[in-house]
Amino acid sequence: MQLSGAQIVMECLLEQGVDTVFGYPGGTILNVYDELYQYRDRINHILTSHEQGASHAADGYARATGKVGVCMATSGPGATNLVTGIATAQMDSVPLVAITCNVNVTALGKDSFQEVDVAGVTIPITKHNFIIKDIKDLAPTIRRAFKIAKSGRPGPVLVDITKDVTAAKYKFEKIQPEPVTRDNIDIPEEDIDRAVHAIKKARKPIIFVGGGAVISRADAELAEFVEKVNAPVTDSLMGKGAYDGTKENYIGMLGMHGTKTANLSVSECDLLIAIGTRFSDRVIGNAKKFAHDAKILHIDIDPAEINKNIRVDYSIIGDVKEVLIKLNEKLDNLYHSEWMSKVMARKSAFPLHYDTDRLTGPAVIDYIDSATKGDAIITTDVGQHQMWAAQYYHYKKPATLITSGGLGTMGYGLGACIGAKVGMPDRHVINIAGDGCFRMNINELATASRYNIPIIQVVINNHVLGMVRQWQTLFYGRRYSNTVLNDKMDFVKVSEGMGVKAVKVTTTEEFKKAFDEALTLDEPMVIECVIDNDDKVWPMVAPGDSIENVFSEEDLDKKD
Repeated sequence: MQLSGAQIVMECLLEQGVDTVFGYPGGTILNVYDELYQYRDRINHILTSHEQGASHAADGYARATGKVGVCMATSGPGATNLVTGIATAQMDSVPLVAITCNVNVTALGKDSFQEVDVAGVTIPITKHNFIIKDIKDLAPTIRRAFKIAKSGRPGPVLVDITKDVTAAKYKFEKIQPEPVTRDNIDIPEEDIDRAVHAIKKARKPIIFVGGGAVISRADAELAEFVEKVNAPVTDSLMGKGAYDGTKENYIGMLGMHGTKTANLSVSECDLLIAIGTRFSDRVIGNAKKFAHDAKILHIDIDPAEINKNIRVDYSIIGDVKEVLIKLNEKLDNLYHSEWMSKVMARKSAFPLHYDTDRLTGPAVIDYIDSATKGDAIITTDVGQHQMWAAQYYHYKKPATLITSGGLGTMGYGLGACIGAKVGMPDRHVINIAGDGCFRMNINELATASRYNIPIIQVVINNHVLGMVRQWQTLFYGRRYSNTVLNDKMDFVKVSEGMGVKAVKVTTTEEFKKAFDEALTLDEPMVIECVIDNDDKVWPMVAPGDSIENVFSEEDLDKKD
């Protein structure tokens, strides 16, 4: 049948099982939006307040559901406003398809109104991208974009379509997409055997879990692997929830704001089993001193990650779930009672703790964990509140912490929270933000209000850019250059002005009451929590230092 390019876009989205799109219309994409109106009973479009919000919402939707997230924008500034969200998805391996429309083919390269070479702009921050100038290429390219986005190591793909292509007509035939799996890499048996030998030989192993285990949804296989190896488990920020954080042998996060137990034990282990991680600088600290006494086994789907940041002794290339299945088949139950006892004693000696006499970030997170029984989906922005959310909420399942790990995108959380809630309407979805982050995309409250999306937005307000201030306090002689936000902004009034219920709290009891109410509402709610501006995230490793030099507030007090 003959369809317009805009209709072909709709039909291709339906082919791929897309039921929700986040976006913002404009001149060059009007043909597509006109068809969205005709397809509104089959494709739900969420009009965000800004294109960046659309890209973050599509990202949050993808992480929460495991599907490909889709966002749309017009040419020029509409397309460039997606860039930060696309880069966020690229850094965290999120399957995303961003559809933009550009000026007509004859107007390309002439500095036409709202013309930007968005394909050129996004080359470094996409898994792949396309510009479509001929309608015969439209359907095959969109199909290919979805396949690329979700195969292998997932990532964002941009499809830029000239406006005349969306208006032209061409024959279209529906095609049933082939199932895409990420286990299409042959895993050499000798690599499995070498890994099994190393694991059996180890006396002090530690299992380090990264975001690849979350993406692979390998929680069941990982739990079996941990039981067989009988080892302590630590994770990265992106690996939260792949292994149940309530288990006894879980020793907390690794790295700059990891626990003393994790950092000291990794520095002492003789085999580090790294699963689906890219060894970020925030995890490893000084690379030359990281896990200095250990052999390292690295499991990852992306060959480019092997020996990129850390030299390893053994590696297995493949999807985490598939690799763990093969390892589990060849492993008998191992026992490391002496090592486990030592690490568990360390865990008892160095628990996370906070001041319970006043409202603090950790107190807020701790109560959210208790009230939701660890079963909510938590999204965050970036900063101190993000670290507290990683430390004090106990994630039991994959995709229950949705946060910008690689790019560290302030302003990410609210859009991602909206996307996650749209994708998982039966779950409580809570965004944790600092006041600095919340300001950046506060306009997306209007989106939550417009569609009555019942998210809970918690703002931990210390009236400063908290993480930057922490560094200024510890490493920059308390020179607080442009980090004080103690101005006249009233988050409650602004939220209410956008149609969202809001309340300010200053005590733990006030927060508990407000949060309990928010859990019962069928509408969005903002809770502003006022805390001290000098609260810090502990423990900490100084930038570039060895992770074994992790220190706490008490350690600093002893030095003074």
